[in-house]
Amino acid sequence: MSLAGRVALVTGAGRRVGQAIAIGLAEAGHDVAIHHHTATDGAADTAARVRALGRRAELFSADLRDAHAARRLPDEVAARFGRLDVLVNSAAVFPKESLEAVTPESWDATLAVNLRACFFTAQGAAPHLRRAGAGGARGGRIVNIADVAAFQPWPSYIPYGVSKAGVVLLTKSLARALAPEVTVNAVAPGGVLPPEDWTEEQRERFAQSTPVGRLGSAGDVVGAVRYFVELGDYVTGTLLVVDGGRAGGLG
Repeated sequence: MSLAGRVALVTGAGRRVGQAIAIGLAEAGHDVAIHHHTATDGAADTAARVRALGRRAELFSADLRDAHAARRLPDEVAARFGRLDVLVNSAAVFPKESLEAVTPESWDATLAVNLRACFFTAQGAAPHLRRAGAGGARGGRIVNIADVAAFQPWPSYIPYGVSKAGVVLLTKSLARALAPEVTVNAVAPGGVLPPEDWTEEQRERFAQSTPVGRLGSAGDVVGAVRYFVELGDYVTGTLLVVDGGRAGGLG
Protein backbone atom coordinates (compact mmCIF):
# COMPACT_ATOMS: atom_id res chain seq x y z
CA MET A 1 0.00 0.00 0.00
CA SER A 2 1.41 3.40 -0.96
CA LEU A 3 2.53 5.67 1.86
CA ALA A 4 2.65 8.76 -0.33
CA GLY A 5 0.71 11.65 1.18
CA ARG A 6 0.59 10.22 4.69
CA VAL A 7 1.73 12.68 7.35
CA ALA A 8 4.17 11.87 10.14
CA LEU A 9 4.92 14.03 13.16
CA VAL A 10 8.40 13.43 14.59
CA THR A 11 9.23 15.13 17.86
CA GLY A 12 12.82 16.15 18.50
CA ALA A 13 13.51 16.04 14.76
CA GLY A 14 16.19 18.70 14.78
CA ARG A 15 19.10 16.48 15.75
CA ARG A 16 20.56 13.01 16.01
CA VAL A 17 18.12 10.08 15.89
CA GLY A 18 15.01 12.24 15.57
CA GLN A 19 16.42 13.94 12.51
CA ALA A 20 17.33 10.59 10.95
CA ILE A 21 13.81 9.23 11.58
CA ALA A 22 12.19 12.26 9.94
CA ILE A 23 14.36 11.86 6.84
CA GLY A 24 13.82 8.10 6.77
CA LEU A 25 10.03 8.52 6.84
CA ALA A 26 10.29 11.04 4.02
CA GLU A 27 12.25 8.46 2.02
CA ALA A 28 9.32 6.09 2.62
CA GLY A 29 6.90 8.63 1.12
CA HIS A 30 5.64 10.56 4.14
CA ASP A 31 5.21 14.27 4.44
CA VAL A 32 6.82 15.27 7.71
CA ALA A 33 5.93 17.63 10.54
CA ILE A 34 9.27 18.47 12.15
CA HIS A 35 9.03 19.34 15.82
CA HIS A 36 11.86 21.15 17.55
CA HIS A 37 12.48 23.26 20.62
CA THR A 38 16.07 24.50 20.88
CA ALA A 39 17.53 22.80 17.78
CA THR A 40 16.25 25.45 15.37
CA ASP A 41 19.09 25.22 12.87
CA GLY A 42 19.00 21.44 12.91
CA ALA A 43 15.26 21.42 12.28
CA ALA A 44 15.72 23.73 9.30
CA ASP A 45 18.34 21.32 7.95
CA THR A 46 15.94 18.40 8.45
CA ALA A 47 13.24 20.26 6.54
CA ALA A 48 15.61 21.01 3.67
CA ARG A 49 16.60 17.37 3.40
CA VAL A 50 12.97 16.20 3.50
CA ARG A 51 12.05 18.65 0.75
CA ALA A 52 15.02 17.50 -1.33
CA LEU A 53 13.35 14.08 -1.34
CA GLY A 54 10.23 15.61 -2.87
CA ARG A 55 8.16 15.49 0.29
CA ARG A 56 6.47 18.31 2.17
CA ALA A 57 8.08 19.48 5.42
CA GLU A 58 6.76 21.97 7.96
CA LEU A 59 8.40 23.18 11.19
CA PHE A 60 6.65 23.23 14.58
CA SER A 61 8.27 24.74 17.65
CA ALA A 62 7.05 23.62 21.08
CA ASP A 63 8.46 23.23 24.56
CA LEU A 64 7.31 19.72 25.46
CA ARG A 65 7.96 20.35 29.15
CA ASP A 66 4.59 22.10 28.92
CA ALA A 67 1.99 19.30 28.81
CA HIS A 68 -0.56 21.63 27.24
CA ALA A 69 1.86 22.46 24.41
CA ALA A 70 2.49 18.74 23.89
CA ARG A 71 -1.23 18.04 23.65
CA ARG A 72 -1.80 20.95 21.21
CA LEU A 73 1.02 19.97 18.87
CA PRO A 74 -0.83 17.22 16.91
CA ASP A 75 -3.84 19.52 16.39
CA GLU A 76 -1.52 22.17 14.95
CA VAL A 77 0.03 19.61 12.62
CA ALA A 78 -3.36 18.29 11.45
CA ALA A 79 -4.63 21.82 10.89
CA ARG A 80 -1.71 22.66 8.63
CA PHE A 81 -1.46 19.35 6.76
CA GLY A 82 -5.13 18.34 6.82
CA ARG A 83 -4.38 14.99 8.46
CA LEU A 84 -2.04 13.09 10.78
CA ASP A 85 -1.23 9.42 10.29
CA VAL A 86 1.95 8.74 12.26
CA LEU A 87 3.40 10.03 15.53
CA VAL A 88 7.00 9.29 16.51
CA ASN A 89 7.81 10.38 20.06
CA SER A 90 11.56 10.88 19.78
CA ALA A 91 12.25 14.06 21.78
CA ALA A 92 14.22 13.37 24.96
CA VAL A 93 16.77 14.80 27.35
CA PHE A 94 19.71 12.74 28.66
CA PRO A 95 21.14 14.41 31.77
CA LYS A 96 24.03 12.76 33.57
CA GLU A 97 23.47 13.20 37.31
CA SER A 98 24.85 11.39 40.32
CA LEU A 99 22.38 10.21 42.94
CA GLU A 100 23.33 13.16 45.14
CA ALA A 101 22.98 15.72 42.33
CA VAL A 102 19.38 14.91 41.39
CA THR A 103 16.94 17.59 42.55
CA PRO A 104 13.14 17.63 42.46
CA GLU A 105 13.41 20.17 39.64
CA SER A 106 15.84 18.12 37.54
CA TRP A 107 13.81 14.95 38.15
CA ASP A 108 10.61 16.65 37.00
CA ALA A 109 12.32 18.21 33.98
CA THR A 110 13.57 14.83 32.74
CA LEU A 111 10.26 13.01 33.18
CA ALA A 112 8.31 15.93 31.73
CA VAL A 113 10.04 15.64 28.36
CA ASN A 114 10.82 11.93 28.21
CA LEU A 115 7.58 10.48 29.56
CA ARG A 116 4.79 12.96 30.26
CA ALA A 117 5.12 14.61 26.85
CA CYS A 118 4.83 11.22 25.14
CA PHE A 119 1.48 10.66 26.80
CA PHE A 120 0.02 14.08 26.10
CA THR A 121 1.26 14.20 22.52
CA ALA A 122 -0.34 10.80 21.98
CA GLN A 123 -3.53 12.01 23.65
CA GLY A 124 -3.67 14.99 21.32
CA ALA A 125 -2.90 12.81 18.29
CA ALA A 126 -5.42 10.07 19.10
CA PRO A 127 -8.49 11.52 17.30
CA HIS A 128 -6.46 12.15 14.13
CA LEU A 129 -4.77 8.75 14.20
CA ARG A 130 -8.08 7.00 14.77
CA ARG A 131 -9.46 8.70 11.68
CA ALA A 132 -6.44 7.42 9.76
CA GLY A 133 -7.46 3.89 10.75
CA ALA A 134 -11.21 4.21 10.23
CA GLY A 135 -13.24 2.54 7.51
CA GLY A 136 -10.65 -0.10 6.72
CA ALA A 137 -7.96 2.42 5.81
CA ARG A 138 -4.34 1.86 6.74
CA GLY A 139 -4.21 2.45 10.48
CA GLY A 140 -2.66 5.24 12.45
CA ARG A 141 0.71 4.59 14.02
CA ILE A 142 2.55 5.64 17.16
CA VAL A 143 6.20 4.70 17.64
CA ASN A 144 7.82 5.69 20.92
CA ILE A 145 11.59 5.84 21.24
CA ALA A 146 12.52 4.10 24.50
CA ASP A 147 16.06 3.01 25.46
CA VAL A 148 17.84 -0.03 26.84
CA ALA A 149 18.21 2.11 29.99
CA ALA A 150 14.60 1.08 30.65
CA PHE A 151 15.87 -2.29 31.92
CA GLN A 152 19.57 -1.66 32.61
CA PRO A 153 20.18 0.35 35.81
CA TRP A 154 22.64 3.17 35.16
CA PRO A 155 23.53 4.88 38.47
CA SER A 156 24.44 8.19 36.82
CA TYR A 157 21.20 8.35 34.82
CA ILE A 158 18.48 7.30 37.27
CA PRO A 159 15.74 9.79 36.23
CA TYR A 160 16.47 9.03 32.57
CA GLY A 161 16.19 5.27 33.07
CA VAL A 162 12.98 5.62 35.05
CA SER A 163 11.50 7.81 32.32
CA LYS A 164 12.32 5.26 29.62
CA ALA A 165 10.94 2.39 31.69
CA GLY A 166 7.76 4.42 31.86
CA VAL A 167 7.76 4.76 28.08
CA VAL A 168 7.74 0.97 27.75
CA LEU A 169 4.63 0.56 29.93
CA LEU A 170 3.02 3.62 28.34
CA THR A 171 3.47 1.98 24.94
CA LYS A 172 1.62 -1.15 26.04
CA SER A 173 -1.13 0.89 27.71
CA LEU A 174 -1.67 3.08 24.66
CA ALA A 175 -1.71 0.01 22.42
CA ARG A 176 -4.69 -1.36 24.37
CA ALA A 177 -6.44 2.00 24.60
CA LEU A 178 -6.13 2.85 20.90
CA ALA A 179 -6.80 -0.57 19.35
CA PRO A 180 -7.91 -1.47 16.79
CA GLU A 181 -7.55 1.73 14.76
CA VAL A 182 -4.02 2.63 15.91
CA THR A 183 -0.96 0.48 16.55
CA VAL A 184 1.49 1.60 19.23
CA ASN A 185 5.01 0.20 19.49
CA ALA A 186 8.40 1.21 20.81
CA VAL A 187 12.02 1.01 19.72
CA ALA A 188 14.74 0.74 22.37
CA PRO A 189 18.13 1.75 20.95
CA GLY A 190 21.35 0.68 22.63
CA GLY A 191 24.80 1.81 21.49
CA VAL A 192 23.52 4.10 18.76
CA LEU A 193 25.18 7.48 18.20
CA PRO A 194 27.30 7.30 21.39
CA PRO A 195 28.06 10.47 23.36
CA GLU A 196 29.99 13.00 21.33
CA ASP A 197 32.72 13.23 23.98
CA TRP A 198 33.60 9.52 23.75
CA THR A 199 37.18 8.85 22.68
CA GLU A 200 38.03 6.57 19.78
CA GLU A 201 39.28 4.03 22.33
CA GLN A 202 35.92 4.05 24.12
CA ARG A 203 34.07 3.58 20.85
CA GLU A 204 36.27 0.71 19.80
CA ARG A 205 35.98 -1.02 23.18
CA PHE A 206 32.20 -0.75 23.08
CA ALA A 207 32.08 -2.09 19.51
CA GLN A 208 34.27 -5.07 20.36
CA SER A 209 32.08 -5.99 23.34
CA THR A 210 28.91 -5.91 21.21
CA PRO A 211 27.90 -9.31 19.73
CA VAL A 212 27.46 -7.95 16.19
CA GLY A 213 30.90 -6.34 16.42
CA ARG A 214 30.09 -2.70 15.76
CA LEU A 215 28.48 0.42 17.11
CA GLY A 216 24.92 1.08 16.10
CA SER A 217 23.86 3.87 13.77
CA ALA A 218 20.85 6.11 13.47
CA GLY A 219 19.97 4.07 10.40
CA ASP A 220 19.47 0.98 12.54
CA VAL A 221 16.83 2.82 14.56
CA VAL A 222 15.22 4.23 11.41
CA GLY A 223 14.85 0.72 10.01
CA ALA A 224 13.03 -0.41 13.15
CA VAL A 225 10.71 2.61 13.09
CA ARG A 226 9.94 2.08 9.43
CA TYR A 227 9.06 -1.57 10.08
CA PHE A 228 6.41 -0.56 12.59
CA VAL A 229 5.10 2.22 10.33
CA GLU A 230 5.15 0.41 7.00
CA LEU A 231 4.77 -3.29 7.74
CA GLY A 232 3.54 -3.71 11.31
CA ASP A 233 -0.19 -3.95 10.65
CA TYR A 234 -0.48 -6.94 13.00
CA VAL A 235 2.02 -5.77 15.60
CA THR A 236 1.09 -3.57 18.56
CA GLY A 237 2.27 -3.13 22.14
CA THR A 238 5.71 -4.44 21.18
CA LEU A 239 9.20 -3.30 22.16
CA LEU A 240 11.97 -3.83 19.59
CA VAL A 241 15.47 -3.63 21.08
CA VAL A 242 18.11 -2.33 18.65
CA ASP A 243 21.42 -2.79 20.46
CA GLY A 244 23.49 -5.38 18.60
CA GLY A 245 22.57 -8.11 21.07
CA ARG A 246 23.90 -6.55 24.27
CA ALA A 247 20.64 -6.37 26.25
CA GLY A 248 19.80 -9.99 25.54
CA GLY A 249 22.73 -11.17 27.63
CA LEU A 250 24.88 -11.92 24.58
CA GLY A 251 27.44 -9.19 25.32
